[in-house]
Amino acid sequence: MSQYLPASNRYGAIEYRRSGRSGLKLPAVSLGLWHNFGGVDTLEKARAMCRTAFDHGITHFDLANNYGPPPGSAEENFGRILDHDLRPYRDELVISSKAGYGMWPGPYGDHGSRKYLLSSLDQSLKRMKLDYVDIFYHHRPDNETPLEESMMALDQAVRSGRALYAGISNYPAPKAAEAAKILRELGTPLLIHQPSYSIFNRWIEKGLLDTLEEEGVGCIVFSPLAQGLLTNKYLGGDVPSDSRAAKPTGFLKADSITEEKLTKVRALNDIAHERGQTLAQLALAWCLRHGGMTSVLIGASKPQQITDCVGALGNLAFSAEELAKIDELAPA
Repeated sequence: MSQYLPASNRYGAIEYRRSGRSGLKLPAVSLGLWHNFGGVDTLEKARAMCRTAFDHGITHFDLANNYGPPPGSAEENFGRILDHDLRPYRDELVISSKAGYGMWPGPYGDHGSRKYLLSSLDQSLKRMKLDYVDIFYHHRPDNETPLEESMMALDQAVRSGRALYAGISNYPAPKAAEAAKILRELGTPLLIHQPSYSIFNRWIEKGLLDTLEEEGVGCIVFSPLAQGLLTNKYLGGDVPSDSRAAKPTGFLKADSITEEKLTKVRALNDIAHERGQTLAQLALAWCLRHGGMTSVLIGASKPQQITDCVGALGNLAFSAEELAKIDELAPA
């Protein structure tokens, strides 16, 4: 087996953005391993996508304990990819994981207790064969656990050396502000928040982005392509057999791809064409237009999709007319 050697010019073609008021910079495009990296998927294809990402300067690989399927298998496969290709470059990588969804039976395998979060982190490190992750997130708010306890678990993860930074995901603005305050008082500042966001899903514009800016917290959004709807996959009206909408476990359902929705998608594709971009590039550039946006998390099933997404960075400027057209198609 030949040894993987990353592209020597990998840092010349991508933008890196500081996460809030921290010292950490992330690539404007990061790779998420939510889908297509699990035990039901082909390891060689996953390896090819990770190599392509790193060759293009994508240094951030985002995972969670429950990514697969089955849960945990994406981290196991990423550990194998590190062994095959990327472990010699560990100090060039930002690897993140999360805990907050159900992982094992009984009362301690879900939600936000200190016991669950720290046990899950230990399991994630074992699966990836790592001493630490760069970012450890609480994956979702848990209204039955005191927020102080969940944040103390993140603080402990950092102080123990098992994580370098603390993050949260899916938190609404008021709870995000409270989490940031608790962590600041504990001495472990909140680095970053990971919410969902896309042209068709604009909830973070109603207070969360302002809150993160006020708190000095970075923002990395997931599903910026609306689970693939904001790509060329569905422009013809069909649901490809290898698409997320064709999978019974996917969040994008085939019956939600209506003709009314496709009319809007095609109109957005026309705007992208006028800008000299693919639809996916337009959707990513639109998310990255915010000054406080640290990165967008892309998913992929083929290496060429990653290359296409990185191409979005070639044109991040929007005219007032373009933004108005997009707002008309997908109001805030």
